[in-house]
Amino acid sequence: QVQLVESGGDLVQLGGSLRLSCAASGSIFSIHAMGWYRQAPGKQRELVAIVISGGVTNYADSVKGRFTISRDNAQNTVYLQMNSLKSEDTAVYYCNALISNQLTPAAVQSYWGRGTQVTVSS
Repeated sequence: QVQLVESGGDLVQLGGSLRLSCAASGSIFSIHAMGWYRQAPGKQRELVAIVISGGVTNYADSVKGRFTISRDNAQNTVYLQMNSLKSEDTAVYYCNALISNQLTPAAVQSYWGRGTQVTVSS
């Protein structure tokens, strides 16, 4: 089995910064991509940022220039540095990873963390 565990969510003031972390563990053969999604109350879950093998990144337009995703391959960990936070960034942030596990290395499965709350207060 594979587990994703997020940390770093908090209450922060408008314009502040936070760094989220997500560590993958378990029977991992290969990680193809890791990313962050978020879901605000009453809204659908949306992609925030993703990093794929080779280091290519993609961001939602709403966070470009403010958020930075990075990955530590040795630690199977992905980070999301969030700067200049806005009230509309308030949401539960979920980590997602596309992983081949050791039992079925040819198959790619999507795994989710349980989420971490980010609240931006004015």
